[in-house]
Amino acid sequence: MALRDLSGAVDFGVLEATTGGDDGISDEVLGLFAQQAALWSPMLDVRDEGWRDALHTLRGAAAGIGAGALAGACQAAEVADKAEAAAPLERVRDALEIALADVAAYRHALMLRSLRA
Repeated sequence: MALRDLSGAVDFGVLEATTGGDDGISDEVLGLFAQQAALWSPMLDVRDEGWRDALHTLRGAAAGIGAGALAGACQAAEVADKAEAAAPLERVRDALEIALADVAAYRHALMLRSLRA
């Protein structure tokens, strides 16, 4: 996985502005995002009582790292009626998967950069 593999699902400029370009902090924030995703993604199902809470949490975390498409998908699903939420939740899961792939590629690049320093 390398920077050439980035899909554009995450605007890492947002993250870098937040972290002041500090690679260590960026890696830590991205690690926390991945942990949050692992924690909340099983709840992205209308059969789970906390599905809206999961969406809300993921939306904020996504916005914080620059994953605008994921944040938007979360927002759309969050306001959907429960009976019609299956399709929007599927879009969230898809956007999350793509964002996590970008996060993994970026973290890999950060690791390589730290080894060269």
